[in-house]
Amino acid sequence: MTEAKVNDTVKVHYTGHLCDGTVFDSSFNREPLEFTIGQKMVIPGFEKEVIGMTVGDTKTVSIASADAYGPYLEDLVGSIKRTQIPPNIDLQVGDVLQMRTPDGGHMSVLVKALTDETVTLDANHPLAGKDLAFEINLLEITS
Repeated sequence: MTEAKVNDTVKVHYTGHLCDGTVFDSSFNREPLEFTIGQKMVIPGFEKEVIGMTVGDTKTVSIASADAYGPYLEDLVGSIKRTQIPPNIDLQVGDVLQMRTPDGGHMSVLVKALTDETVTLDANHPLAGKDLAFEINLLEITS
């Protein structure tokens, strides 16, 4: 049987869990995830776990935060003046905003705290600093 390797395009179904068992994502109710191994299209630990699988294989794996979304970085949390947010936006703690980066791109930030003068924003990925578990089912390999 052919094993998945670097440069293969694969299709998988997966369910991602936090350590407490909470499901944070699953492809089972939608199209399978398709990616090319080695192209950094998915988190490194997920990619490593698919290598060596054959079509029809299912496995459950644990992925440390370092091989997932990385550590939670306090440097990515900061405050801006409330006047920098357009007045028509009714901010609430927990809102996700899109911000423009200096290079013209966009990034998502989470509103962590609000005062009359400031808005505290968190640019960490929501799963940063978390160890994850995935059930992975390899459906297809295209070389």
